[in-house]
Amino acid sequence: MDLKEFRAGFWQPQVGYKSFQPHPINHTLTWADPELNMLLEEATLKLGELNTYSELAPSIDLFIQMHVVKEATQSSRIEGTKTAMDEALMRKEDLQPERRDDWDEVHNYIEAMNGAIAELEKLPLSLRLLRHTHQQLMQGVRGQHKNPGEFRTSQNWIGGASLRDAAFVPPHHLDVQALMGDLEAFLHNTDARVPHLIKIAIAHYQFETIHPFLDGNGRLGRLLITLYLVSNGILRRPVLYLSDFLEKNKPLYYDNLTGVRTHNNLNQWLRFFLVAVAETCTQALTTLKQVLALKQQVEGERIHPLGRRIPQAQQLLQLFYQRPVLSARDVTAALGGSPTSTNKLLADLESLGILREMTGYKRNRLFVFSEYLALFEG
Repeated sequence: MDLKEFRAGFWQPQVGYKSFQPHPINHTLTWADPELNMLLEEATLKLGELNTYSELAPSIDLFIQMHVVKEATQSSRIEGTKTAMDEALMRKEDLQPERRDDWDEVHNYIEAMNGAIAELEKLPLSLRLLRHTHQQLMQGVRGQHKNPGEFRTSQNWIGGASLRDAAFVPPHHLDVQALMGDLEAFLHNTDARVPHLIKIAIAHYQFETIHPFLDGNGRLGRLLITLYLVSNGILRRPVLYLSDFLEKNKPLYYDNLTGVRTHNNLNQWLRFFLVAVAETCTQALTTLKQVLALKQQVEGERIHPLGRRIPQAQQLLQLFYQRPVLSARDVTAALGGSPTSTNKLLADLESLGILREMTGYKRNRLFVFSEYLALFEG
């Protein structure tokens, strides 16, 4: 099918409302738009550059988890949570009670993402894996009573107080299984000669249009992007996450998804998606380079005044690379030393301007590696 001939679907009359019935997507798509080709080439080259760098960079696993935390925070923020990245890195008990529900949602996303990536080593990217990931995503948070891990068996809608005034009504629940089966077949159809970035852009659009679960569709649909790229070897390490770009451009994100449904404008959605990939790759690459430069600087000249205590300081910093907000008791437990020696080391790193105590308390103190955290918050 030529891109110009693409038809997203049609409005299906239901009892008292109309739902949008998307057409199947499992077929080859072609186009003759040179601008789309240029954007695809740029995004592919940027992705290759990030991929290569992530394989060569030392200690990359320390920093992948920070990318996951950022993705979880931003993807959840699109859905309305208020958790900031520094809060996501704290322990739940260190937060004010009113902030803990949002914290739960962010951490469910982190666990769901890590669990899904681990499962890809044993399972293909499939409806089974998506349902299991959705179950993890919704465990114990808002939406936990809306059949986690199961495709919906009732009608849902987006925006508005009811089906009659909804901004968008996805397809009838009786069509969800067949549409998701078509989506799964498309993801694995090697005969459909569609480049991977174009394929996952279309698949993300279709997933959000089907809205197969009663809740959590946005978060899972964005998670699907990274899972697809990892499962197909396009990303050898999970270092690309689009939610930060999508959150910063949220009106455009929603407008472009809507434009496919209302005006069959798949071309504009594909352009937006490819720009998102290219810019996110550039940002991720810049962050990784800055992280490694900071690591070299801190572990070199900046802790040099500690003399014989340098090995202990390096060991402590490894903890802060994994989680740059830590309590003094967490550090003591991890290092296995006495509270006195731990507090002395923390004080030394604070005096060197590497760590900052963020509570102002004499007890239950929290320390943050601010420069490091700021590289991921930008």
